[in-house]
Amino acid sequence: MSLHKIYRFALISLFVLAAAAPSAAQESHIGRWTGHADAGKQLYYRYCWGCHGFRGDGNGENAPYLNILPRNFAVATFKCRSTPTGALPTDEDLSKAIERGLVNSNMPSWSALTDQQRADLVAFIKTFSPRWKTEKPGDPIQVPAEPAVNLESMQHGKELFTKLECWKCHGTEGRGDGPAAATLTDNNNQPIRPYDFESGSRFKCGTTNNDLFKIFMTGLDGTPMPSFADVLKPNEAWDLVHYLRTLQVTHKSPELRLWETTKEGAEIVKAARVGGTPTGSGVE
Repeated sequence: MSLHKIYRFALISLFVLAAAAPSAAQESHIGRWTGHADAGKQLYYRYCWGCHGFRGDGNGENAPYLNILPRNFAVATFKCRSTPTGALPTDEDLSKAIERGLVNSNMPSWSALTDQQRADLVAFIKTFSPRWKTEKPGDPIQVPAEPAVNLESMQHGKELFTKLECWKCHGTEGRGDGPAAATLTDNNNQPIRPYDFESGSRFKCGTTNNDLFKIFMTGLDGTPMPSFADVLKPNEAWDLVHYLRTLQVTHKSPELRLWETTKEGAEIVKAARVGGTPTGSGVE
């Protein structure tokens, strides 16, 4: 074994031993699963520390090589939540993020872990920030039943896309190439690209219309994507969801199929497909 490998092994062992010291009692509660921080430690230092760091501050040894910095658990700011902007996520939110992974980032899906293991990881992640000792997670927002998809809903969603100036970041055709796109940064002062609807089918925080609704109403904390809960009524948010689905020309959704029956929709979709899909889709 080389001297470098011996040194690296010793360093890792030192940190793992330090981490093995008793942690503050912390649990997670996800459905019928109760997670325990002590069990989560072992999983974290086996799978997660290389990116997120020994102290959970996002400064793992792999971090300098990643174009999106790993999540800093010490500040407890999370993009994917069911809770209002600025609030802590629920334990289930964190578990889903671990299971799902984060698209357009280096965070993979950990669906191979069991429900119990993810619950244990969530419990340990919560030990990195004092916020979990002084604050409670926010109450999940209410997602009303999705209304029927129709042309009126999509047309209104298009009007909202313009009115709310979504195009400034996402572009008029949803390609993530709006006039403000090149200037955007996240809370780590890293450049961040708006989501490219044309080439994407999976969102940062899920794949369903419900997931997209929650993104509007909670925002993606730590990014320029704000919450629209104060300016959008629930039915308006659904209209915007339905319109944005029409921008996903590579994803045959019910919304897109209906949109293509109109002259305007057919022309837009045809032009997008002929023009091709731009590379470098964003991370919002």
